[in-house]
Amino acid sequence: MILEQHYTKCLAQGAYYIASAGEAVIIDPLREVQQYIDRAAQDNVTIKYVFLTHFHADFVSGHVDLADKTGATIVLGPNAETSYAFAKAEHREVFKVGDVTFTLLHTPGHTMESSCYLLKDEDGKEKALFTGDTLFIGDVGRPDLAAKSDLSTEDLAGYLYDSLRSEIMPLHDDIIVYPAHGAGSACGKSMSKETFDTLGNQKKTNYALATDLSKEDFIKELTTGIAPPPAYFPKNVWMNKGVNSSIDEIIARGNTPINAASFKALVVDSDYLVLDVRSPQEYTAGSIPGSWFIGLDGQFAPWIGSLIEDIDQKIIFIAPEGREEETVTRLARVGYDNALGFLDGGIDAWIEAGYETQKVKNITAQQFIDGLSDHSISNPIDSRKPGEYNTAHVDGVPLYTLDNIHNEVNSLDTNTTYHVYCGGGYRSVIFASIAAANGIKNVVNVEGGFGAIKKTNLGTQKITETQSCSL
Repeated sequence: MILEQHYTKCLAQGAYYIASAGEAVIIDPLREVQQYIDRAAQDNVTIKYVFLTHFHADFVSGHVDLADKTGATIVLGPNAETSYAFAKAEHREVFKVGDVTFTLLHTPGHTMESSCYLLKDEDGKEKALFTGDTLFIGDVGRPDLAAKSDLSTEDLAGYLYDSLRSEIMPLHDDIIVYPAHGAGSACGKSMSKETFDTLGNQKKTNYALATDLSKEDFIKELTTGIAPPPAYFPKNVWMNKGVNSSIDEIIARGNTPINAASFKALVVDSDYLVLDVRSPQEYTAGSIPGSWFIGLDGQFAPWIGSLIEDIDQKIIFIAPEGREEETVTRLARVGYDNALGFLDGGIDAWIEAGYETQKVKNITAQQFIDGLSDHSISNPIDSRKPGEYNTAHVDGVPLYTLDNIHNEVNSLDTNTTYHVYCGGGYRSVIFASIAAANGIKNVVNVEGGFGAIKKTNLGTQKITETQSCSL
């Protein structure tokens, strides 16, 4: 038997490839499915099933494409309804793959169709549990994503409590738990950076599996302090229930070079969003006026989904040379299928054509602290998340969280200079770029963010720490 976790860091998502005796199964595949087809060909096996643990909200799965290209059967748990053919499994139904078996355990709570898959090896021994968003390492799935009018968030949390105790906690301690997500995903509150663990260790360390935790306390814990889900989540759920454009078509359309003159004509068209996916340093050194920065080398997909409110937005982009197809692919992973081409030759071609650029001023963390101390900086902004801010922040610096920037910019003055920082210098550049696109052009980026600020000579400034942080 071969068991592989295919973990995608920018999505904090785990897909799985399991092969035995000439057959294979893929669990929760990404949208770009050729990688699984190639892997199966390498082992000379046939992909028999595509197992979905549930309808994912944070990415678009490639299950339909994969089934079409391989002849595999899509399997989902009870309560699932789709517009494509699939096998609706019953609770505890067994699926044979080569010499191993998978038993579907219906575990409603995160969503009502949520299911786990219990893998037994060639000798019938329980080896692994693929838990989707039912059980994470250190956490469980949030119960507020299932759009079902007759069930409240509290109802779903109650279902999850029962599922954990009836189907998962009775299993052997040495079973390996393989979840669909890890730290960085918005599908839970405080997931571990680890991507798998033994069930026994989770019983000892995961609050949700504590034997003395009452259902009432579980529901209260699970439903308290949940950040609002990104706006694209419901659309991704809808897409995962239907048949979408092939990733091959999307890449062919989006991976199209556009010369500088044609690109400029689209820049002034309000129907198009100009996205710059290079590094923060490259963006601040010079980019196209009105462009948004969301760099590939960061939490790209989650920020795309959180900040681009229209999932059908037409997008043209500036990418590092050789990473154009990657950009289109990663946009499509979260359902942004309308990438329509990139600037051929990059920003150099734009400059050579004589077109205007905009820059974002950078200062060091020490310059920022010194400016606060001598009052030459009077409008600082912390653009991190509320949990980060509440854990530790520079006294007197207000929070304007990036997640809420489309509302925050309305309170900023176009004639005022602002100095913005985040955790490490990535989100603050996103903040500065979107602010500039909304007419707030005097935003200065603090390089290195709060991480660098903590290492400075604070002088008269103080950092308040209120609690430990697990992020």
